[in-house]
Amino acid sequence: MSLNSKEMSKIHNIVIVGGGTAGWMSAATLSKTLGKTLNVRLIESDDIPTVGVGEATIPTLMSLHQLIGINEQEFVSAVNGTFKLGISFESWKDREEDYIHSFGDTGKDCWAAGFQHFWLRAKQLGFAKDFGQYCAELVAAENNRFAITPKHGLNYAYHIDAGLYAKFLRGFSEQHGATRIEGKVVDVNLDQHSGNIESVTLANGETVEGDLFIDCSGFRGLLIEQALHTGYDDWSHWLPCNSAVAVQTESLEAPIPYTRSIARDAGWQWRIPLQTRVGNGLVYCDRYLDDDAAVSALLSNIEGAPLNDPRVIKFTTGTRRKHWNKNCIAIGLSSGFIEPLESTSIHLIQRAITRLVQMFPHHGIVDADINEFNQQMSSEIENIRDFIVLHYHVTDRRDTEFWRFCANMDVPDSLRHRLDLFRETGRVFKVPTELFGENSWMQVMIGQGLEPRDYHPIVNMMDESELKSFMQTIDKNTQHMVNQLPSHNDFIKHYCPSMLLKQGVA
Repeated sequence: MSLNSKEMSKIHNIVIVGGGTAGWMSAATLSKTLGKTLNVRLIESDDIPTVGVGEATIPTLMSLHQLIGINEQEFVSAVNGTFKLGISFESWKDREEDYIHSFGDTGKDCWAAGFQHFWLRAKQLGFAKDFGQYCAELVAAENNRFAITPKHGLNYAYHIDAGLYAKFLRGFSEQHGATRIEGKVVDVNLDQHSGNIESVTLANGETVEGDLFIDCSGFRGLLIEQALHTGYDDWSHWLPCNSAVAVQTESLEAPIPYTRSIARDAGWQWRIPLQTRVGNGLVYCDRYLDDDAAVSALLSNIEGAPLNDPRVIKFTTGTRRKHWNKNCIAIGLSSGFIEPLESTSIHLIQRAITRLVQMFPHHGIVDADINEFNQQMSSEIENIRDFIVLHYHVTDRRDTEFWRFCANMDVPDSLRHRLDLFRETGRVFKVPTELFGENSWMQVMIGQGLEPRDYHPIVNMMDESELKSFMQTIDKNTQHMVNQLPSHNDFIKHYCPSMLLKQGVA
């Protein structure tokens, strides 16, 4: 079934409500890819602050930058950025037990069985190192080494200043024809017959009309929820953390090439190194830790003087029931929120905007596009949700009420199947279009203490000496590659020193 004839009119005027990372990523992508056929306008108010605490990304961001032609050196320099090879999970399996989830591939697979099966047998025979030691990205992270090489390079992402990133993208967007409108939206005007958004009214009385509206208004969901009443699926029974406190601190040492995620009594703490400062935060559940205690806990576990006052942020984990409703698409926090444990927020912004470009309703909005967009977004978000829940549920920690709840809670059936499959058979299968691949699932499951009960019989085609040689060769090659790399800080100084340092701001 198609929508009414008015909705089938050609889409030309795009109105983005809200700036920040979500708004300006949307504006940048639309203006660069479709700007000659569209009028892209973004409304944002200087009086409304963005959340702006998400400073870690994953490797998929690189594909968007390549798509729209962003120069990597200019970007990293402009956003005070550093490089990220993975996340160090500290005290998640149990107190004082750490592991790294890196972006690389571990070992070598064969057609019938992944490397984990060879590793399991080698471990049983007593000559296997820790699983992650066969991954170059993980070993490089541990040794604080990094470089971008033309061949056989590392898989990496970035640590960025979210505010500087939005500023960088704004300049890019305006160069490609996007227009910024300063103002605060005070009313959303709907068509009485279709229920579509016709226009928004600003505090100064100006009315901005559009054919397609993108809601980047953050947790408020000004268009998608307050105006269109789309509905929200609450996932806090699986992801109980509902609060965060964030603060920036001065740098006391050279930046490391990974994010730190440190499990605490009622949640976890992040530490994200930029070139001239460090981003810190504590994600927690306020049923187990009140806000004042959370601020105190964070401030007692930071290094370097605070550069701003701690800021408490409240959220409910979950997803909007429709990401595209009528002529409105929610992108960013307005579409839902999965806590930043694996740095997926910017990725989901990217996926929504690239899906919109791929499915752009140039000649008019139809239900088939809306339904397909929503199905794809829902599937991807649910798989990410399961991956995040894994970190909390598969743990040996029982030392606080929070961790006892996480260990004993029911989990989604889709996650239960993955855990049972890996425990019984050692097998992991990636769902089509899923963000996290087999290696990510394995690194986290093994890191959290879940190991298979048996390995694939094809491994026994190698005798013990062959297997030992196989494992030693991978280890030797991994160590050799990492040893050729410069330090992370030396590479940054040569490749992309921060504009703040050049300008003498830091």
